[in-house]
Amino acid sequence: MTPGRVVLGHWPTPFEKVQRLSAAIGREIWFKREDLAGAALGGNKIRQIEWLLGEALAEGADAVLTTAGAQSNFCRALAGSAAKLGLACTLVLRGPAPPSQGNLLLDAVFGAEIRFVESADPWDPSLAAALDEAARSLRARGRRPYVIHLPGVSAPLAAQAWAVAAEELDADWRAAGIEPGTIVVAAGSGLTAAGLALGLARLGRRCQVRAVSVQQPADRLGPWIADVVRRAADRAGWALPPTLKLAVDDAWIGSGYAIPSEASLSALLRVARSEGVVLDPAYTGKAMAGLIGALHKGVLPEGPVVFLHSGGLPGLFAAADAVAAAATREVAPA
Repeated sequence: MTPGRVVLGHWPTPFEKVQRLSAAIGREIWFKREDLAGAALGGNKIRQIEWLLGEALAEGADAVLTTAGAQSNFCRALAGSAAKLGLACTLVLRGPAPPSQGNLLLDAVFGAEIRFVESADPWDPSLAAALDEAARSLRARGRRPYVIHLPGVSAPLAAQAWAVAAEELDADWRAAGIEPGTIVVAAGSGLTAAGLALGLARLGRRCQVRAVSVQQPADRLGPWIADVVRRAADRAGWALPPTLKLAVDDAWIGSGYAIPSEASLSALLRVARSEGVVLDPAYTGKAMAGLIGALHKGVLPEGPVVFLHSGGLPGLFAAADAVAAAATREVAPA
């Protein structure tokens, strides 16, 4: 166990070839099942939270707070993990309050204090002020808060967690006897992609990390990921790799963040009906649409393709009407 890290997930997560999907698409595809990570309904955020809450406990915190969208997988995972460790949790959620369903419902089930702010932009400077105000409120109540700001000061540590997790993927690939050409991951904040790009480069892997953006244009997300890689390497005391095998694909955002698209719904149904594996329409569905689209265009490097299933199941139920409508009609392949 890494010093300062708390163990919340079930490691290693499964790594499996998806036979029927591979046959249908005509390319060897493997899933890394972060959706089965365990704590708080799992997901790729658990690895980051293990490190962040490890630092929080080391600093003597008894409360954690962060900001994200109302259907944030990170917030749900943080709220559940905080409950497991006996920490209070405050969530400053962006935008107007939506119906209490999906991840937002689970935030309340896990006992988080929930506040809403007007801005929907994760890079809005006013969010830092909102976090500071929430932290002052907690201190006034005698709490010792640990502030998590993604993107922000917490980004390098969260990315470092996934750089270390690349070692688990390396072991998976050795055990399977494969040399993947691409690993595809949904990218909101981009921290998982940043960590993977750094970690795989340090291991000498030639695998390209393909970050399918679910929110930000590539000309904003790409430089941000590169900056996080640099800061994560600095924080860990690692030499910065001379090159990163990283591609950012922003063609699958659709109408916007947390809004299902025809392509994401089609990809969701395709995976569910071929493999019995559930994606969500806002994150993993868009990433799978990006994977299928890139294969159709012939732009992926040679070799097996790994899909990082980053979880997000509660988001499926937040978009239940759109998913149900898609499931009852013929949806063209992505």
